[in-house]
Amino acid sequence: MKSKLLNAGLILTSFVGYLEWGQGNSTFLIQEELDILVKLFTDPSSVIHPLILLPLAGQILLLITLFQKQPNRLMTFLGLGGIGLLLLLMFFIGIISSNVKILLSTVPFLLVAILLIRYHLLNKSKTPE
Repeated sequence: MKSKLLNAGLILTSFVGYLEWGQGNSTFLIQEELDILVKLFTDPSSVIHPLILLPLAGQILLLITLFQKQPNRLMTFLGLGGIGLLLLLMFFIGIISSNVKILLSTVPFLLVAILLIRYHLLNKSKTPE
């Protein structure tokens, strides 16, 4: 059950990622994901990019694990890796640009990711694949 809660936490905390660019342009990841899902069906060629597809695939994998009786560890780590790429990039952008909003928006995800990794490492022999 704890694994499912941590996977759900990864999905939810990834939504609060915050982006800023240019003069006055900003958005949360949840807003961009909704736009991407709409474009996926209306103009698929506009969303074909690794930094779009990998995080989306990661979230889909994490979502699938929520419906499994015992979340698959491999799927969990692949999902974490997919969405983690984007959030880590955002974290480093926040550091490099000294943008506290971007930096702090990634911290909840990173904390849950650390808890999830720690949980799986400590319970490696107890949880089935």
